[in-house]
Amino acid sequence: MSIQSVKDFFAAHAPDISVIELETSTATVALAAEAHGVEPGQIAKTLAFRTDDGVILIVARGDARIDNKKFKGMFSGKPRMLPLDEVEAETSHPVGGVCPFGLPHPIPVYCDVSLQSFAEVVPAAGAINAAVRIAPQRMADLTAAQWVDVCQ
Repeated sequence: MSIQSVKDFFAAHAPDISVIELETSTATVALAAEAHGVEPGQIAKTLAFRTDDGVILIVARGDARIDNKKFKGMFSGKPRMLPLDEVEAETSHPVGGVCPFGLPHPIPVYCDVSLQSFAEVVPAAGAINAAVRIAPQRMADLTAAQWVDVCQ
């Protein structure tokens, strides 16, 4: 169901973008980078956090780490990653396939400025073996994401 919600999202909002499904798992940044022939930074990982205002998604380059001080300054609280058992319930996507597309309900999406280093990034697409290739700004536009600086 999760990958289908992503395919439906792109069919409705960006029919020129196809979901890439591979035979191998791309559930980690290293596996995804190898499978797609890109550097790890080009993998756009989506992280789910709980803030005082609810769940948010942050999409950042694959080799970036969240900077706790920057996060706290932006969201007025310590970053608390969503427990693994809650990720799929909130996003409809399994861990390793989490993305800002095809969500079951509106979740605020933030794209870290670290993604702007690339002309194209490769975020997951709702399954541990699925992804899309997309320009960072187009991803932000399609998901109504706000640009933030929360990575080291």
